[in-house]
Amino acid sequence: MPLIIPNELPASDALQKENIFIMHKGRAITQDIRPLKILIVNLMPTKIATETQLARVLANSPLQVELTLVCMDSHESKNTSQEHMNSFYKTLDEIQDQLFDGMIITGAPVETLPFQEVDYWKELCQIFEFSKTNVYSSMHICWGAQAALYYHFGIEKHLTDGKVFGVFEHKVVRPFTPLMRGFDELFYAPHSRHTMVKKEDILAHPQIRILAESKEAGVHILATDNGRQIFILGHQEYDKETLANEYFRDVKKGMDIQVPCNYFRDDNPEDEILFRWRGHASLLFTNWLNYYVYQETPYDLSTMEHK
Repeated sequence: MPLIIPNELPASDALQKENIFIMHKGRAITQDIRPLKILIVNLMPTKIATETQLARVLANSPLQVELTLVCMDSHESKNTSQEHMNSFYKTLDEIQDQLFDGMIITGAPVETLPFQEVDYWKELCQIFEFSKTNVYSSMHICWGAQAALYYHFGIEKHLTDGKVFGVFEHKVVRPFTPLMRGFDELFYAPHSRHTMVKKEDILAHPQIRILAESKEAGVHILATDNGRQIFILGHQEYDKETLANEYFRDVKKGMDIQVPCNYFRDDNPEDEILFRWRGHASLLFTNWLNYYVYQETPYDLSTMEHK
């Protein structure tokens, strides 16, 4: 939450230079408060696990958050019961007249397919269009980020030489961006993907800023100048055991799967997991909710400007 100070306090300039979030008293007394309406478009097959991961990082904030879950009407979930889907999920048709402060689009296990060959691509494009008029700030994760970059900017994804799998060190390259407030200069984040977005393709679009990147895993956190579109190319939201579950699942299937890098102690899958990204995951989502959603969206969402 912001530090509220008198408008003319001399400390104001110094605090702002240190990237400390302050709010002048004149603005604070005019703020109305209501629950933030967050839409989650869950494309993952393990829907309940993903719901839990996202709910955990979104709940670690003093802000009130009201979640709405959406699934693809054009795709039948094979790993989650229909009873669960009917009870907790809506379709785009059911929410198309509603307005939301924020939206999260998850990753999906379809990354090696061309976008147009994904069975729900047309419906996902409708959601991207919906977000321009009905959502203030959108966060896209992993394949969801690749799909959004392709749809909105024409940026292609590319196959990697090998699977990017593990927990990698990242460097913050724009520390004074609100999304990066409180981040250490170096931090860890999980990745699990066979595709990438090239840095040079992103740099060709000056409206997109690279906020954090890794020598091993490539670009990680991107955002447009106004913060209304955010792209996370890793999985900051992952639980401690998520990569282990994926690794042992593939081992059981007899697949040729590498041990996730920097994840088990000494890279030994029989040893303990080093859970070292949780703090920055919490900070990332809290910063998004606070600086790009709560502080920016109008109290009356009907007055929201289009992206």
